[in-house]
Amino acid sequence: MAHPIVRLNPSTLPNAADMGYSQISVIEPGRMAYISGQVAWQANGVLVPDSLVEQMKLVAKNARSALDAVGAKPEHVVVARVYLVNLTPDRLAQLMPPFLATFDGAQPCVTGIGVEALAAPDLQVEMELVVRLPD
Repeated sequence: MAHPIVRLNPSTLPNAADMGYSQISVIEPGRMAYISGQVAWQANGVLVPDSLVEQMKLVAKNARSALDAVGAKPEHVVVARVYLVNLTPDRLAQLMPPFLATFDGAQPCVTGIGVEALAAPDLQVEMELVVRLPD
């Protein structure tokens, strides 16, 4: 990529890099993709699993499929927003490993948002992405 995303974690802010994300992402102007919230629905219609971890793995798989569709990779993600039903420290701890695995070590900016409900009663987690497309 001619214009890489620069990730910053200034010493004046908490060290997000230790937690797997960045406080700031700096990008050059370019083509952007905004990927709608991905949930644990599957194209083959298989039912949503009950496990939060299994749902996050499917959300990650769907997000990766969306990245593939626009010719991008995890390293091109600028911002990831995660919506979690009943956000608690324990549920967040369950969510983070499969969430971070989505990005293959890239550390996009991350916002976690606790919500009361998502689009269907069986959904527990949703992730949307902002992506700077490669040149």
